[in-house]
Amino acid sequence: MKTLANESDLAEIQRRLKTVGPDSTRRWGRMTAHQMICHLSDSFLAVTGRKHMSMATGPLQRTVIKWVALYAPLRWPPGYPTRPEIDQAIGGTRPSDFVDDLALLETLFVEFTTDPTALNGLQHPVFGPMTSSDWLRWAYLHMDHHLRQFGS
Repeated sequence: MKTLANESDLAEIQRRLKTVGPDSTRRWGRMTAHQMICHLSDSFLAVTGRKHMSMATGPLQRTVIKWVALYAPLRWPPGYPTRPEIDQAIGGTRPSDFVDDLALLETLFVEFTTDPTALNGLQHPVFGPMTSSDWLRWAYLHMDHHLRQFGS
């Protein structure tokens, strides 16, 4: 099971991230590669409390859906709606300079993975409270999903 708790999986995501460019072509969805970079940054900012994100959780989302999303041996499918605050067509951060936006994402990624114990108990907007293990699995899956979206 891939997770950012594993050094090889962490290095894989960092390597794949470097292959995305402003002109990378999407395989699905409506975001550009640059918007995807901003979306991933917004996600890290939101789950660490530095960007507001509305909650959409309930008992089913905190149990069954959380388990399936994080631990079933399935890839995340295209088209699952995101929270409006990190949706690039609604309230997400607008792209500015690709190099600067990518550098911010890389910084947030390193911060997120440097001290996993700080993640314990943070609230996911759908899955509710999560452990550091849950968060490192989520982060791998979320980044993998969007990197696959752009063929990386």
